[in-house]
Formats: sequence, C-alpha cells, structure tokens
Amino acid sequence: MVHPWMQYVDRFCHQYLQLQSRLDYPPDEVLRLAEAQDTIFARLFAVNVLSGGPPDRYRARTLKELVTRIEAAIEDWDEHAVSDQLMAALSTLLAAPLPPEAASAQERCRVQHHVSLLPRCDEMTAWNEPIITLMESPRLISAAGTTGLRTWEAALHLGQYLCLHNGIVFGKRVLELGAGTGYVSVLCVRYLSCAHVVASDGSDEVVGKLADSLLLNHVQDASRISAQKLQWGEVSDVDGRPAEVVLGADVIYDLKAVPALVDTIVWAMEARAGVEAYISATQRNKTTLDAFVDACHQRDVKAEQVDFPVLPWAQQRGPFYDDQVVIRIYRLWR
Repeated sequence: MVHPWMQYVDRFCHQYLQLQSRLDYPPDEVLRLAEAQDTIFARLFAVNVLSGGPPDRYRARTLKELVTRIEAAIEDWDEHAVSDQLMAALSTLLAAPLPPEAASAQERCRVQHHVSLLPRCDEMTAWNEPIITLMESPRLISAAGTTGLRTWEAALHLGQYLCLHNGIVFGKRVLELGAGTGYVSVLCVRYLSCAHVVASDGSDEVVGKLADSLLLNHVQDASRISAQKLQWGEVSDVDGRPAEVVLGADVIYDLKAVPALVDTIVWAMEARAGVEAYISATQRNKTTLDAFVDACHQRDVKAEQVDFPVLPWAQQRGPFYDDQVVIRIYRLWR
C-alpha cells in the first residue's frame, strides 16, 4: 500500500537527487512522521546510498534545513521526534571539513533526472525509476570554453516533448547537435526506442565525458549510440549513416554561430530526404531566435514553433526546471 504522504516525500527526493536549489520540503504533518523521516534517510542520507552523488555542501545544507523543519513541525515531543539516523548523518556532515564554495561549484557529480512522463515498466524496481543519471557540474555555467557540463532547461523541456510525441524518434536514426551531458540522446536510446543516436558536440572535453553518462545509463552499446565531435558548418560523415531526425537543445545562444548551425541542419536534410529537426531554445535574446528562423527561411527550411509551454513548478513531477524561463521548440523541415 502506498501511503498518501509518499507523494510529498517522492517529490522532495526527486528534487534533491536532481540537485535543485529550490526544494519542496514535505508539509509539517508529513515531516513529523517517523516513517516519512526513515524513508528520506534511507533514500538520501544513508551511508553509501548515493555514491558519487550530491556534493557534501549541498547535502549538509539540505539536511540541516530538513532537521530544522522537522523540529518546527513537532507539536507533541512525547508522540514525535527527530530521527536519530538523520541527526547522526547531520552530525557527521557538519563535523567533516567542507570544500570551499568555489571548489564545490566545479565539482562533477551524479545528477538523477526523474522522467515522470514515462510509464513505469515491470522491470523497474527502484522507487525513482524511470531516471536518467548523468555526470554534471550543475553549478557551473561554463568552463574550458564549453557550456556542455550541465543539463540545461531546454534539454529537459525537449525531453518532455519527446516523451509525449515519441513517434518523432521511434525506430529512427537520430543526430543530436550540441549534446552536452547527453540527456536527450540517452532518453532517445534508453526509453524512446530510436534505432541509433549520434550524440555530437563541438567540444573534445564534452565528447570525452559523454562516455561516463552512457555507462551510467547502460546504453554504451555502439550499435545503439555513439559520441562524436562535430563542428557546425563543417562537412562530416557522422558515423557514415544519414540521420532521419535532428535534435538540438540550447544551441541557439550565440548570434555569430547561427549561420553554421543552420548550415549543419541543412547538410543533414540534404543527406536524406524527409529529415525533420526539433530545436529547443531558451529565449535569452529574441533577436537571436529571430535570426535563426530567418536563416532557416533563407535556406528554404520551413520553421514552425510548436505549442508546448513550460509547466508551472507546482505541476512538474520531474525533471524539474525553472518555470519562469521562456523555452521555444521549433520544428524544421523542407
């Protein structure tokens, strides 16, 4: 039997494992329950339960706030108490030296994205499945000339769209541009039954680190997915087989890069008839997005914006991302 309070614990745990700075702590009537506290401890704070997981600073900050909220929620100390296991875990974290904030921001760790729009299968036994686990530096905006070391909102949003429209990639060969951490590519090959994915990026560092994420998600079979370097605007054989679908998330961010990006999309469309592209873009500068659409039209590529707004935060069930940003998804075809 699933307890009615479990939905609040699940939501909090999913957000924590995604290393969200904004966490929805369970309400007071749930926090004071011993069983709820035990569940949170077992999932998030037990020894070795999250190997390579959240940085110690994040763990300590979250657990300290959690214990404070539990103490405030208890009205009758004869009936309820703070879990001894949670208190012991907090003492251990606070007693250990924590790395400087700057070092913690650059730390690469496992981030688990709960994909709530996918149905659970019989073989899924873990409480948090289906998930995509990636090695990320979630507090790092850019490093070594790349922004591909964390999963951006546009990738999560495109993933949600594909979950609801999986016919776009089902049984097809997919090329992802600017793959970054590989979220979209992993989603397509692990859960959406595409034939093959080429996860491409222009950064040697990003392409090299994609292997870690593929291994974590058990999708390292080269017959299903490969990671390759691809510089936009340059001719490439990309695994020697033309794609049927091109995907890209947060690839429209630099006005100067727009021509090369469109060149690459056109190259993929000319390599095989009937190719479609789906590009997800956070609107930081409307001028850049307009320039992208104009460049597509100049190359005889039709572009339409699909109707898929970001869900309000309260309605999100995972993955979680900022509901105040504007994210646009464009469908491109000839």
